[in-house]
Amino acid sequence: MRFKKALLEGICEACRNVHPSEFLAMLGVKEDLEFVEELVVVPAEFGKSFSAYRLDLQPLDSKIVGTVHSHPSANALPSRADLRVFSRGKVNLIVGFPYVLNSIRAFDSSGKEFALEIVE
Repeated sequence: MRFKKALLEGICEACRNVHPSEFLAMLGVKEDLEFVEELVVVPAEFGKSFSAYRLDLQPLDSKIVGTVHSHPSANALPSRADLRVFSRGKVNLIVGFPYVLNSIRAFDSSGKEFALEIVE
């Protein structure tokens, strides 16, 4: 999976804006199904140790490929709750504090980490 650099920078900024709460949104593609370039913001609740959205408010869009959320600590490893959410998407990002590009970790639907390929 490839990721648009401007998208990842925007995600980092959104995470910083809601800190110390967790940020949560969805990731989308346009034409190229292997190039993540959209952030889909859904109504969500942000808390200090959780973030959540109602499944009935999730857009029914086949171009949504996963989720992104932040961890207000530097720990960007998935929790058990994260792994349950991951099972619904192809790609899932966790952004750890201090919310910069090198604090983003990517995981597949089973929670296996993979390297980010960032494209200008």
